[in-house]
Amino acid sequence: MEKLVIIPTYNEKDNIRNIIDAVFSLQQNFHVLIIDDGSPDGTGAIVKSLQQQHPNELFLEERSGKQGLGTAYIHGFKWALARGYQYIFEMDADFSHNPKDLVRLYDACAKDGADVAVGSRYVKGGKTENWPWDRAVLSYGASIYVGMITWMPVRDPTAGFVCYRNTVLEAINLDQIQFVGYAFQIEMKFTAWKLGFKIKEVAITFKDRKEGYSKMSKGIVKEGVLGVLKIQWQSLFRNYARRVKN
Repeated sequence: MEKLVIIPTYNEKDNIRNIIDAVFSLQQNFHVLIIDDGSPDGTGAIVKSLQQQHPNELFLEERSGKQGLGTAYIHGFKWALARGYQYIFEMDADFSHNPKDLVRLYDACAKDGADVAVGSRYVKGGKTENWPWDRAVLSYGASIYVGMITWMPVRDPTAGFVCYRNTVLEAINLDQIQFVGYAFQIEMKFTAWKLGFKIKEVAITFKDRKEGYSKMSKGIVKEGVLGVLKIQWQSLFRNYARRVKN
């Protein structure tokens, strides 16, 4: 019960079997929790069939309908903390994150003393592959924008490949996390930083998905742009750290 990888899904039938197999093939005692938001394509049914092979390592939480990435992760965080996991990971289902890098994120926390390890595209050695130019510009521009507004010393604040020590998630009042889309990743890192936790970025190669389709939308981008302003405003004038601390 040491390491749990949380993977939110919605219509990931083309990827889910392979990503689960890839995590378990590491043979590093990672457990996997799938949070499925009622995928109409049968993603949940595939996970249930795989649970027969991994009854003590693969878990499924099914929710009714799309409720947002942030709420899925918070659901998973609470599930993990209730069961005593020490290192809790966020990872996408579409192989944009290389499962082999889970070990490097774990080492950054367990061996190098980080409280939060971020799989980063924008530190030395990090990069993206097969991204359309407009999305690459949007992502890199967002990282610069977040840094300018929040002053947070994280080069890839929107990254969704993360390892948290359980002490970080226990210290955060997860019910006070406001955002569910693009800004959720920013807010979680910002909160951990404001509470004094050590964040370490680990260089990764981020690859565009080969199967399925991106969940990015104009609404998610808008939330990110306005959410960063709201987070910083609250931190300056409304004692943000006191509100989000357990």
